[in-house]
Amino acid sequence: MKRLIFFCLTLFLLSPLSAFGGGLENFLASVNIQARADLPGFSAKISTQFGVPVPEVHDIINSVQDPADAFMIFQLGQMSREQPERVMAVYTEKKKQGWGAIARELGIKPGSAEFHALKNGNLSFTGQPAVHGGIQDKGRGKGRGKGHQK
Repeated sequence: MKRLIFFCLTLFLLSPLSAFGGGLENFLASVNIQARADLPGFSAKISTQFGVPVPEVHDIINSVQDPADAFMIFQLGQMSREQPERVMAVYTEKKKQGWGAIARELGIKPGSAEFHALKNGNLSFTGQPAVHGGIQDKGRGKGRGKGHQK
């Protein structure tokens, strides 16, 4: 019960910070709080959001310093269209340089919508599979030709 109260209080206190563009650090702090309050639920949300089996999520969580780092491995993998193993290798090599350096190494260009979303902390941890490239899908086409039947 104390964990739940602490979680709610902390989430309440951090919410205004992230709502006003607190950036990536505040977003990741919030993700860490959620993860530490319910690690199995966190793993399930990551699995659902990024379409990755839970055992693979556990492997990544056990390989990084903070649970939010695992979120970022999958988020950058989605943004760059790279496999988590590749992102993990770049993370291991460049983690001291920060997420921007990791993103650049993965081909996410500074100035791109993905890079700005990363820099500003405009990412979503919803547990829902409705994101495309790290940014909410605005209903654009799925690359099907004209007249294609669903």
